[in-house]
Amino acid sequence: MEQAYYIRNKYRREDKSFRQIARETKHDFATVKKYVEMENFSPSPPIKRNRKGKATKYREIVLKWLKEDELAPRKQRHTAHRVFTRLREHAQNQGKELDISERSVRNLVAALKSEITAKQPVYLPLTHPAGEAQVDFGDTVFFEKGIRYEGHHLSVTFPHSDGKFVQLFKGENLECLMEGLVNIFNHVGKSPTVIRFDNMSTAVKKILSYGEREVTDGFRRLMEHYHFQSNFCNPAKGNEKGSVENYVGTSRRNYFVPVPRITDLKEYNQSLLQMCSNDMKERTHYKLQKVVSDLFQEDLRAMNHLPKYEFEACKYTLAKTNKFGYVKFETNSYSTTGSYESKKIVIKATAMQVVLYDNDSNFLVAHPRIYGKGEESTIWAPYLPLIAQRPMALRYTGFYDDLPAETKDFFDQCNLPERKKALKFLSKMSEMTGYANAITTIDHAISLGAKDADSLISAYRHITDSKLPEIKMQLPPYFPETADYKVNLDVYMGLLPEVRHE
Repeated sequence: MEQAYYIRNKYRREDKSFRQIARETKHDFATVKKYVEMENFSPSPPIKRNRKGKATKYREIVLKWLKEDELAPRKQRHTAHRVFTRLREHAQNQGKELDISERSVRNLVAALKSEITAKQPVYLPLTHPAGEAQVDFGDTVFFEKGIRYEGHHLSVTFPHSDGKFVQLFKGENLECLMEGLVNIFNHVGKSPTVIRFDNMSTAVKKILSYGEREVTDGFRRLMEHYHFQSNFCNPAKGNEKGSVENYVGTSRRNYFVPVPRITDLKEYNQSLLQMCSNDMKERTHYKLQKVVSDLFQEDLRAMNHLPKYEFEACKYTLAKTNKFGYVKFETNSYSTTGSYESKKIVIKATAMQVVLYDNDSNFLVAHPRIYGKGEESTIWAPYLPLIAQRPMALRYTGFYDDLPAETKDFFDQCNLPERKKALKFLSKMSEMTGYANAITTIDHAISLGAKDADSLISAYRHITDSKLPEIKMQLPPYFPETADYKVNLDVYMGLLPEVRHE
């Protein structure tokens, strides 16, 4: 602009011709004429001029490769260097040398990737009404009682206030989803009006036209019980529940690092709810700069009141035991009792238990739910009467394998009648005090030196009955006080001259 001013000044102020100005400024005649006759000096937008370079002739083939990458795994897509090497190989196969540098190829790849990205759909910024929630599962490893589980954590967020809760489970089935939601509803005292999910198979049976979903029976029961509406994302569109998508990773890093080592998952989940509530009191909203727990009150005011009855997060199925008294649920087998073979039973499955009932709904046994495949769970207490009737079979049972080493040695040393008597006693004590307590006490009795059934029974009773209650007596005030005295045994010792004493 300074050059234009200089030329125009010479023409207007110094009254010089175009040719004189061109000689003095060493500019072309046409340039001088252009600036002198220019009438519009308004600023113009910067316009990038696309120049055709050598890389232009490779544009189509590189664009084809990059579009094919959209269908390939993320880690197996073209880098700019790989594009360069392929172009060079392509030229060499034709007996030529590649006529552009790697830097030119990098610029071409960057431009084409920007072009492809610009054609992708733009996401709408959404508002989040109070009282609505989003739900998703994430993968989490944890240990319970020393056993490693490839578990899953249920993340629930309330986008309006940024309130967040998490629960931990061994699976991500419908029972885990329902129990996690019920725990959170009970903790906050309300249930959401709308919950957004992805198309998890635990809830969705079929995707229908116009965004409708056919949901599973158990999920429909949960919806009706707590009066919430379900809102499902479009297939493969996790960004539609971005709040909880982000929280899945955040909750894993905040609550499950280092890897949790717990003794009781149910109790641990209750402590997680309290930790989440405490976090909301300490955290401010990322946009509104208000305390999240205060904003969460707006969510609560908009949410549904809890129903009169708490929802039982379970499912029931019918099955038949095999000749060993085991029943199959999903891919795993569970024991019933020693005398309950080839009979119909009712299975009640929760997130953490498989409870078995007879055909008349009488309780049989409760197992921890197995989340592996092809595994077997045996609770030996109901089988003890049967094992006592067949003591010869003891060493070939899983019950024997699970016994402590000293207890195994005790049963091995017993003859057949003694073994039968000891097993009957163990069965009786298991029924009275519980299987785990009976086994622990029997093991203690054996460590005290029990060698046969009678000494085992005697030692067991000594352990369980030796601590008698202390009886305190209150004497009437008219009883005379008795002075303390110490017995002198020297007189008695004098009668035994052969015993030396001091």
